[in-house]
Amino acid sequence: MTNEEVSQLLKQEAEAILNIPVNESFNAAIDLIVEKVHGHHGKLVTSGMGKAGQIALNIATTFSSTGTPSVFLHPSEAQHGDLGVLQENDIMLLISNSGKTREILELVELSHHLYDTLPYIVITGNANSTLAALADVVLLTGNPEEVCALGLTPTTSTTMMTVIGDVLVVGTMRRIHFTRSEYNKRHHGGYLGQKSKEGAN
Repeated sequence: MTNEEVSQLLKQEAEAILNIPVNESFNAAIDLIVEKVHGHHGKLVTSGMGKAGQIALNIATTFSSTGTPSVFLHPSEAQHGDLGVLQENDIMLLISNSGKTREILELVELSHHLYDTLPYIVITGNANSTLAALADVVLLTGNPEEVCALGLTPTTSTTMMTVIGDVLVVGTMRRIHFTRSEYNKRHHGGYLGQKSKEGAN
């Protein structure tokens, strides 16, 4: 691959990020997370299948390290008992590029039967999907074309999911006034643990 080809791929990804629709859905999602987790002592439960699931797991761990308790729930394992991790004050963040992922739609149905007041935030590339219609808040990726040479492998779409997750994390941190000292309480080891001690108050 030439340097020019690499630069073109990076340009495509950067342009896709800048084309993520920005609207009040971001604030609505942050409002729900703060209300349910910090107001009612619930937790954020993320889920996704395949590559989207890996992004959902990363979002959950990042939220947890920044003061908002969060867990990842595998949609298939949920059908074999893991659904029990849900509590009535929780909020769910579901990720599906197509908005049609069978396991995620089944998870919505199962969780709704358990607690019918659970709110759902959805990250998707399909505003007209079944999953989007079931959501309380929809965050759209802009549905960019994948940079994959086949146009199939989740590449650009997963970048969008990650970026949207970052916005939610940072927005929530600001809303709850999360400090360096609070970060250090949750992250003791390694370079970040040491760095968080510097100037902690």
